[in-house]
Amino acid sequence: MANKKWKLGVLAPIALLGLITLNAYASTEQEQRFDPRNAAFEQAHPDQYQSWKATSESEQLEDALAEDPNMVILWAGYGFAKDYNKARGHFYAVEDLRETLRTGGPTDGESGPMPMACWSCKSPDVARLIDEEGEDGYFAGKWARLGAEVVNPIGCSDCHNTKSDKFKNGEPELALTRPYTERAFKAIGKPFEEQSRLDQQAGVCAQCHVEYYFDKNANNAVKFPWDMGTTVGEMEVYFDAIDFADWTHGVSKAPMLKAQHPGYETWRDGIHGKNNVVCVDCHMPKVENEDGTVYTDHKIGNPFDRFEDTCANCHTQSKDQLQNIVSTRKAQVLSMKLTAEKQIVAAHFEAKAAWDAGATEEEMKPILMDIRHAQWRWDYAIASHGVHMHAPEVALEVLGTAVDKAADARTKVIRLLAKKGITDPIQIPDISTKEKAQAVLGMDMEGMKAEKEHFLKTLVPQWDEEAKKREATY
Repeated sequence: MANKKWKLGVLAPIALLGLITLNAYASTEQEQRFDPRNAAFEQAHPDQYQSWKATSESEQLEDALAEDPNMVILWAGYGFAKDYNKARGHFYAVEDLRETLRTGGPTDGESGPMPMACWSCKSPDVARLIDEEGEDGYFAGKWARLGAEVVNPIGCSDCHNTKSDKFKNGEPELALTRPYTERAFKAIGKPFEEQSRLDQQAGVCAQCHVEYYFDKNANNAVKFPWDMGTTVGEMEVYFDAIDFADWTHGVSKAPMLKAQHPGYETWRDGIHGKNNVVCVDCHMPKVENEDGTVYTDHKIGNPFDRFEDTCANCHTQSKDQLQNIVSTRKAQVLSMKLTAEKQIVAAHFEAKAAWDAGATEEEMKPILMDIRHAQWRWDYAIASHGVHMHAPEVALEVLGTAVDKAADARTKVIRLLAKKGITDPIQIPDISTKEKAQAVLGMDMEGMKAEKEHFLKTLVPQWDEEAKKREATY
């Protein structure tokens, strides 16, 4: 009996030690798989790391609302009317999200206007958190809840299986690190593991450069609206079928859709996508360093900056010739964009006039749906960064339908106004600058800026300090 007790007494600590060792091993493996620190891979992949780090050179912020105040009105009642800066390099992903007025000025982990899902495209910390907490655990709550956990900008562990032996040995094994992206590809019959290498190269970019929405019936989780297809019309049908709206417009009261950045979908429909020219061919070309080593350039930017390594691989035109062609297409898309905006902005104010004149919900419903569809199509085209290069014909077609649908809305609302005894044209307020447009909407911009400044001075330093202590244990 004493001998049996001795055995149990010895075996229990041994079993416990084994369990601790196993857990430590699992923890180490997990950290290797989702190590969010890009610098952790500098030694094994120095050229890729240094070229990724060069995305920090795109320091300048470009204020899109200042360039085009119409957009303030188009996004009335939604965060993008507060500010909308053109995207900078991957290096600034976390910093820019913290600083935009759209995320507000949280004072703790439960305040602020945005859900956790807003982090989803900004950091490899997201993949780590989903692995640790599951999707339900990650998506729960407000954006500020895990502000101290999401601190590393877009990088290695977003697109690569950084734990694999292949990656450690210098081979860039691609991986989807967002489960909702895997589900979206399966929905269109393209499971990631069955895709070609080329498709996978585009697929990892599609984790972020894609149309998505926050599913209000599922913890505000990210979902791609691909269940009925990936074209602008198919996604519109999907959103209408589930009766989804991102917000109610602050002027017209239309149930609105906010396009995000459907780069993958427009690329897929464009001439490059149809010819298997993928994202990396133009934005991450194979280049040679000083010692002759060939590597993938991770300084993602304008293909013309590396013309000989990108465009010249396929095109026979000179750099100047091709730039002129692209400039012409860009001007054409811009012209159609502004035409659509003028019509949609007018439709919003005319709809407001109809409400003010006593229009009923039943009378307004077809008008508001036309406005919704017009603006969705306008937004889909302009939110797809680089669409004038990826798929200019798609952009022009989609913007053309936006103009048509806005014209339908205006025709209906003008007839309704006439029935209410209003025949004079509805006057559009002065929205010639961003500031004037925001004033028309009654937005307290100074208050929002002060709130943001307080957040950046108080809560953000706490996040960084917490993150520093946590990462010191990696």
